[in-house]
Amino acid sequence: MIVPFLLSLTAGYVDTAGFLALQGLFTAHVTGNFVTLGASLALGTSGAVAKLLALPVFCTVVVAVRLLSSALTPRSRFVFEAMLSLKLLLLITGAALAVEFGPFQDGDRWQAVITGMVLVAAMAVQNAVHRVYLGSAPPSTLMTGTTTQIMIDLADMIYARDNMANTQIRSRVAMMSKNVIVFAVGCAAAALLYAHYNVWCFLVPPLLAGLSLLARLAEPTLKEGSKI
Repeated sequence: MIVPFLLSLTAGYVDTAGFLALQGLFTAHVTGNFVTLGASLALGTSGAVAKLLALPVFCTVVVAVRLLSSALTPRSRFVFEAMLSLKLLLLITGAALAVEFGPFQDGDRWQAVITGMVLVAAMAVQNAVHRVYLGSAPPSTLMTGTTTQIMIDLADMIYARDNMANTQIRSRVAMMSKNVIVFAVGCAAAALLYAHYNVWCFLVPPLLAGLSLLARLAEPTLKEGSKI
């Protein structure tokens, strides 16, 4: 299934692009904004307002997505696809705002704050639908836990006595490693494109979100009428 990898690629890209363009704002790994908020306050740099708003906006959107998906589930079997479409719409809006108002020299100006919150909302939608509909896949926005599990599994493989268990561990390590690599590729791509094209780099996330939606629609399980 390619959708989880596309989500990880998107998250790595959006988080890095947001950090570079919006004065250190994490749009996907929102709890990281506590660190950058402290740095902003200590160093007197801009962006504190957006960093303060990121977590409550993120939490509010996650709750809203959960409520909306729960309300739609009895009426439609395409709720996952609808939520991916919502994320796509938010990323298109974020890209349009970034191109219209950027570059952002002051992270506390309303243009920068609104752009950042739209991107945070998009990543909140992704986080929520990933947890609800892709619960067995590694997280797409936070790689610390995934990396920790990879290291634990590698240690277990050294002492494993059960061949079947060893095979399962190898399979999990392979999947998680690919997830981390794809996230890192997204980060690198965002940094490279931001360096060359500045805020125009935000045109890429809607394309990645569109690919995720198309990949989901093309999955055999969907064609067979699965509600997963």
